[in-house]
Amino acid sequence: MNARLAEAAVSLTAELVRIDSVNPGLVPHAAGESAIVGHLSDRLRARGFDTHLVTPSGRPDRPSLVAVGPAGRSGPTVVLNGHLDTVGVDGMVEPFAASIDGDRLRGRGASDMKSGVAAMVVAAEELTARASPGRVVLALVADEEDASLGTEAVLEALPRLGLHPDVAVVGEPTWLALAQTLRGYALVEVTLEGRAAHSSQPELGVNAVAHLGRLLVAVEERGRDLATRGGSLMVTVASGGESPFVLAHSARALVERRTVPGEPAGDALAEVEDLLADLSRSDRTFRGSARLVIAREAWRLDAEGPAAALGAQLEDALTNGSPLDRVHAPYWMEAPLWQAAGIPTIVCGPAGGGLHAADEWVDLEQVRRYAVALTAAVERWATARAD
Repeated sequence: MNARLAEAAVSLTAELVRIDSVNPGLVPHAAGESAIVGHLSDRLRARGFDTHLVTPSGRPDRPSLVAVGPAGRSGPTVVLNGHLDTVGVDGMVEPFAASIDGDRLRGRGASDMKSGVAAMVVAAEELTARASPGRVVLALVADEEDASLGTEAVLEALPRLGLHPDVAVVGEPTWLALAQTLRGYALVEVTLEGRAAHSSQPELGVNAVAHLGRLLVAVEERGRDLATRGGSLMVTVASGGESPFVLAHSARALVERRTVPGEPAGDALAEVEDLLADLSRSDRTFRGSARLVIAREAWRLDAEGPAAALGAQLEDALTNGSPLDRVHAPYWMEAPLWQAAGIPTIVCGPAGGGLHAADEWVDLEQVRRYAVALTAAVERWATARAD
C-alpha cells in the first residue's frame, strides 16, 4: 500500500469532518456547504486544478465545487463525485471533533461521506501529479441529503465547462463493495376530504380521520405484497382533525414507495390513486386526492461498458482478485442522476457505522485502502482506454 497516499486521505478526512456542513434544507439556519467548498477549492487550486463554483439558480448560499485536473496524456474523462453536506447533529456531544480511537474516526459525516470525498480528492491529486492518461474531474456537491440541488446544478453546468465525462465514480459508503443496485423512491401526498360535525351527531358529518385509518390499512396490505418483490409502500406521516368533539373535515398522509430497477418511480402516483379509487368504491363518502411530491429512479450497474470495466478494476485493486459480494442498497443515492445524464456510473466507497446516528464513525483502514485502490484503478482503466 502507498503509505503516503493512504495517510493523506486520513488526514484530509479529519480536516473535512471538523468543518460544519450540516444541510440547511434539513436543519434551518445550519451552516451549509460554503466553508467546506472554500477549503477544498483553495487546496485544489494550489495543486493545479481549475476550480468552478456551481450554484442552483437563486441559491448562492448552496455552492458545489467542480475541480478540473490538468489534462494528462490522451484518454477519457473520469468524474469522482461525492457530497459535502451532512444531516444534523442532534444527540452528538462533539460532532466536529474528528476524534480517532484506533482505526475509527468519529464525527458527523465521517462515514457519510467526508471520508469518501477525502480519498477521492487525494486520488485525483495523485493522478494529476503523475500526468496519468485522461483527465480527472472532482464533482463535490451540495444538498445530496435533501433535494439533490447540487448534483442537478453540476450536471447542467458540465457541458458549459466543456466537460463530457466518460464515466463517474460515486464514493458513497458501501464498505468497499461495488453497488449492484439501488432502490428508487417516490413520495405521494394524499389529502382526504370529510365534513365537519359535532361528534355527538356523527351521522351529520364525514370523519376524514376514519377514512385515514382505512387508507393506512390499505397501504399496509399493499406494502406486504410489494415486499415479496423487493419494493415497499408505507405511510410515514399522517395527520387529521383540529379539535375534540368535532369530526375531522380533512386528513393528510405522506405515502412512501420504494422501487426496484425496472419499476418507474413516478408510477407510485397511479398506485396510490388506485387505492383511493378502491376505497371510494367501497364507501361512497370517501373522497381523496393525491399528488406526486418527488420521484427518484432505481439504478442498476451496467453489465458492460465503461462503468463495468472501471468497476472490475476497482474491485480487483481493493481485494486483490477476491471481490466482496456486491451491495443491493435499500436506499437511494445520486448515481441514477448521473446515469440519466448519459454518464455510466459506479458506486463504491469507504464506510464504518452510525450513519445519520449520534455515533457516526468511519473505518480508517477502509479509507486508506480506497484512496490507494481508486488511484490504481482509474490509472489502469484510463491507460487501457487511451491505448
